[in-house]
This record gives sequence, C-alpha cells and structure tokens, in this order.
Amino acid sequence: MDERRKSIRMKEESDVTITVVSEGKHQKIICDSSKDISIYGAKIHSRDLFPVDTLLEIDFITKTVHEKITALGKVKWIKVIIEDASYEVGIEFVKTPGDAVKKLENYIEWKQKRISNNPFDVPL
Repeated sequence: MDERRKSIRMKEESDVTITVVSEGKHQKIICDSSKDISIYGAKIHSRDLFPVDTLLEIDFITKTVHEKITALGKVKWIKVIIEDASYEVGIEFVKTPGDAVKKLENYIEWKQKRISNNPFDVPL
C-alpha cells in the first residue's frame, strides 16, 4: 500500500468530543476515542456515522498532559466496524488555528521523545 501521509501519525487514544458544523448544524457527539493523530489529521472511533466531507470541530483531551486541543476537520473516509454501531473515521484537519497546530506539534514531539526514551517499550 502506498503511504500518502504528509507526516507520521502517532498512535494516540484520547477522548474526543465532536461538534458537527456542516450545513449549519451544531450537534455535539461524544466519541469513544481517537486512534491516531498527526498535525494533518486523525483517525477516530465513533458510534455515529458521518458522511464524507462532513465538517467537524474536534476537541481532543490528551491523556498524558491533560491539555485540550481543538481542531477543525473534514471527514475523508469511513470504515464500518459493526454495522449501525461502530465506525472508524478518517479526518483531515482544515482551517485549524495556528495555536492548535503548534499544540499538536509540541504534543507529538513530546510524546515521541518519551517513547524513544522508554527502554522497556512500555506504553506511557
């Protein structure tokens, strides 16, 4: 499979809150978790099905530093895990404020350093 990502995605399971902002809707949905994250996008696990191109506001709460990061993203793909019950959703960040991008960069860099300094390969 051809890897087309602009940057490496880091496995990151964080709680996320999503607000649908497409078509004038502002519907809050609590998702189970993110699966991975980069400065350009994320994969989330959801109990709700979002159509491709749905615009979402995503609030990540990082587990290790307990910092909230808010990003605006567009649904790029959906994978059905359990019909009508569980989905993986690929999100591409768009129009994300510079401070949120910087927080993501800093968090990912910090997390990668912690992982590389962990000689026992134990999850942090």
